[in-house]
Amino acid sequence: MEALNLLESFIQTAETGSFSAAARRLGLTPAAISKNVGRLETHLGVRLFQRSTRRLTLTLGGEQFLRQVSEPYAALQAAFASVAQDEGRPAGVLKVSMAVAFGREYLVPLLGEFLARYPAIVPDWRFENRTVDLIADGIDVAIGGGIELTEGVVARELARVHVVATASPAYLKGRALPRHPSELASFDGIARRSSSSGRVRTWTLRNQIGEQALAEPRMRAIFDDPEAMAHAAMQGLGVALLPMPHAAPWLQRGALVRLLPGWCADNGPIALYYPNRRQLPPRTRVFIEFIVEAFQRPELLLRFDGR
Repeated sequence: MEALNLLESFIQTAETGSFSAAARRLGLTPAAISKNVGRLETHLGVRLFQRSTRRLTLTLGGEQFLRQVSEPYAALQAAFASVAQDEGRPAGVLKVSMAVAFGREYLVPLLGEFLARYPAIVPDWRFENRTVDLIADGIDVAIGGGIELTEGVVARELARVHVVATASPAYLKGRALPRHPSELASFDGIARRSSSSGRVRTWTLRNQIGEQALAEPRMRAIFDDPEAMAHAAMQGLGVALLPMPHAAPWLQRGALVRLLPGWCADNGPIALYYPNRRQLPPRTRVFIEFIVEAFQRPELLLRFDGR
């Protein structure tokens, strides 16, 4: 087992490019990872990494060794995971990353059903409004929208997300409801700034017969978080163009009212993202299958579809 531990430290360091990233993935200290790699180099009689204050790169010998051991190591991992299953059931810690509001509203309610099916799996769920690096951060699955695919990561779409116009009953009191997106120009608006580009988003709404029009309320406030936009709209600050996952809970409770029924914008998919491994650990595979199955339920899909 000691040789496997040394090998694991080497492979994780090679994949992540640093002792610190490998340490985060394995739950060790960078010093321990460095020591393990050093011991492996001593055992092999080959320097595996070129070290400097700024970079850590594989040597030619390190590159060759990585090619030789990667597939056998992956096979060993799969074998250990299979043997470690509790009475033939998937087991182990499952690391999943998701946005705070989305995870709380849509994924936590599914957790009881999932654990009833797979009681030997321990969820380690990270609620964070940032794009994670699955490989560097050692995450099994990420769930979200707009995540850029990188090498070694695949996506599986769960649902299309639509953006709809919303406002509070208090804000709409005494106002004539808009009949066309262009009429939103006379309403106060809570705009959204893209956290990646820094630009204020504008939306072109479409209806079922293919007409399209710009929806551009006059700017009253700018936020970079749709959940905050929803809360500001409920306070009567103006119209918020919200993704359906953030609008649906408040529309159902009557805290927000949908404007322009039948008009919406496509905001892209919500998807599962996971490493493109030849053999996924059983706990990861069954979680992916469970979430895909759950998102095929009509009552859940309706909370994403603004058409």
